[in-house]
Amino acid sequence: MNILVCISNVPDTTTKIRFVNEDTAFDANGVQWIINPWDELALTRAMELKEDPSNPIEKVSVLTVGPAACEPTLRKALAIGADDAIRIDAEAGDAYFVASQIAEVVRKGDFSIILNGIESSDYNGSAVGGMLSELLDMPSVSAISSLRMENAVVMISRDIDGGREELSVPLPFVGIVQKGIAQEPRIAAMRGIMMARKKPLQVVPATDVAPLTETAEFSLPTPREPCRIFDAENIKELVNLLQNEAKVI
Repeated sequence: MNILVCISNVPDTTTKIRFVNEDTAFDANGVQWIINPWDELALTRAMELKEDPSNPIEKVSVLTVGPAACEPTLRKALAIGADDAIRIDAEAGDAYFVASQIAEVVRKGDFSIILNGIESSDYNGSAVGGMLSELLDMPSVSAISSLRMENAVVMISRDIDGGREELSVPLPFVGIVQKGIAQEPRIAAMRGIMMARKKPLQVVPATDVAPLTETAEFSLPTPREPCRIFDAENIKELVNLLQNEAKVI
C-alpha cells in the first residue's frame, strides 16, 4: 500500500507580498519558499502511518506541480522522510489545471491513499482535492482531522457541528486534511537532509490541459487605519464613533 502526498510550493507566511507587470504577476524575487503548512501536516501523518509496523504502508511519495525552482521544497519533503518525489514540469495554473496534472500521474501509479491539504496558504482555493477525486472517480473525504488504520482499514475522524464524525472509507481514496491530522509538522534531521540528496526525484512532462480561469489582476487589501486612542473619560466620543462611523452598534 502506497501513499501519495500532494504538496504545494508556497511563500513563507512572513513574506511581504509584491506584484509586478501592472499587478498581473506575483514578484518572486527574494521570496523564501516552503511546503504548504497543511500539506506538511499530511506528510507528517503519512510518515507516522508508515513507521507503525502494524500498518501495511510500503512507500510514501510526494508530488508537486511546478518548475525546477520547486525542487528544494521537494528535497525538504524527502528529508522529512518521503521515499521519493515527483515533479510535474509545469507552472501551476488554476485548481483545475493542477488537479488534472496530478490525476494523470495517479492513473499511472499505484497509490491507495492520496492526501491533500485542505487549502494552500497562498491562494486558499480549497478546490484541488475535490476536483482530483472527481477526475479520478474516487471517493473523497474532506476536513479530515484524524486518520488511522485498523487491520488495514482506514478510519477517519472529522470535526462537525456539535461533535465528531467517525467513518471508514474504501481504498483507493482522496483525503483532504486539516489541522489536527498531526500534532506538529516533522522537522528534517541532519541525517534525513543527507539522505534526501540520494533519493529519487522524477520529473514528468505536463499533460495538455488548459486552465479554466486566468488571473486578470492582483490587488493588496486596503491597509488598516491607524489605531485611535481615546481618553478613558471620553466615553461619549467613543460611542459616537462606534455608532456613526464604524457602524458596529
